[in-house]
Amino acid sequence: MTLGTGRVRASGAEPTRGPVGRPERGAERPIRVLFICTGNSARSQMAEALLRQLGGPAFEAFSAGTEPKGVHPLTLRVLAAAGIDARGARSKPVTEFIEQSFDYVVTVCDQARESCPVFTGARVSLHWGFEDPAAATGTEEERLAVFERVLGEIAERVRAFIPDALRERVPAGRQAG
Repeated sequence: MTLGTGRVRASGAEPTRGPVGRPERGAERPIRVLFICTGNSARSQMAEALLRQLGGPAFEAFSAGTEPKGVHPLTLRVLAAAGIDARGARSKPVTEFIEQSFDYVVTVCDQARESCPVFTGARVSLHWGFEDPAAATGTEEERLAVFERVLGEIAERVRAFIPDALRERVPAGRQAG
């Protein structure tokens, strides 16, 4: 599978800015990003793993769900096939992160966007809407194809996000929120 293929259906092109506004230039710290979906079983897990790999040490990636259901086995399968290490992946509730500060909080499904708590420590809130591969029906091969396609769409969006986030990086001496 080649990452970065597929059509991205991202909405919310204009981010919502928090109280910090545009950061100053200076010493840099990792950019903290939290990806949220309903079950934290597929899309947000994929986004977290992709950003960890593609963004490297410039990013700290996390994921959570409004109703965590466990990591879907096909999520782990497509990540492994793409050469992305997802060992240690676990489904986590958003409440685990509610008191933390993040540079970006990104919802990756419409339901999470509507039911997600407000992260007052988020500098920027974004929404990237992707189809839920965990809801795919059909044979295992057909469902796997949906997971692969969605992984490609998320990879394309993460690749576009990285240079933008690096340009907006908050200096090390400042909190993200």
